[in-house]
Amino acid sequence: MRLTGSRSCLSYERFGVSAPFDPACRLVTSPFFSPPSLGALRLLFAVYSLVTTITVLIFESVHFHDGSSFFSYFTDLSYVGVVTYFWASSIQTIVFVLRGQKAYPLQKWPRILQLLHVLLYTTITIFPIIVTVVFWALLASPSTFSTQYSAWSNVSQHIMNCSFILFEIFLTNAGPSPWSHMIPCLVLFACYLGVAYITHATQGFYTYSFLDPSVQHGLLAAYIIGMGVGYCILFTIVKGICTLRCRLVSSFRLDPSGQVQSEALEEWEHVDVEQTKESTGSEA
Repeated sequence: MRLTGSRSCLSYERFGVSAPFDPACRLVTSPFFSPPSLGALRLLFAVYSLVTTITVLIFESVHFHDGSSFFSYFTDLSYVGVVTYFWASSIQTIVFVLRGQKAYPLQKWPRILQLLHVLLYTTITIFPIIVTVVFWALLASPSTFSTQYSAWSNVSQHIMNCSFILFEIFLTNAGPSPWSHMIPCLVLFACYLGVAYITHATQGFYTYSFLDPSVQHGLLAAYIIGMGVGYCILFTIVKGICTLRCRLVSSFRLDPSGQVQSEALEEWEHVDVEQTKESTGSEA
């Protein structure tokens, strides 16, 4: 019984990868935009975020000679996640349109890639929001808008990033993420602490001042625990918003296909119910 329960805990279905995968095509549709419009918007976000990432990397390398520390910052790492997601989702959506809106490539790809895509969706709906909140609450200063480059890069990475993500949360059929995503993504979030302290050990500086134990002392633990708790709260809020959006769209029949929202919500609810049953069964 316990062996069976352990295996079921690691099943693809438990992590939101159903078989067949996404039969309602919710990952490439929207209740408010046609698939061609959704694909175009996602591609626009993908191009802008990629151009931003490349520009920031080049400018930091040439002007400040600081390119080697680019991937030491959670801001840049989370923004790369945004770039990756929008390129992946835009290509899938565009191919969905070219195939007559009947199927898209990810549905036939290996399940590990399907799992990575839904986990990527979960991270990009959480991490950029944390980046934005922490930046404006703890890190922003008068120098934030001191130059044209500083103003543009900070707006792009600490305001527009959330705008792109809120578009996905409120205006597409994607999500809600299953509860099983909470712990893996929290572990991934916590791993950044290792990156921050490795950076200090190898390059001699702390990426964020609130991670410096010689300055923060006892507050360091409070910051770390607070961000962990904040992550869990934010995960719950985003999941709740996506669930509410699915129910409202279904109730008001805003989905052009007429079935995407109801089928999508039933699919995710099935995953969560199965998790509860499996947990109860494994305890028995």
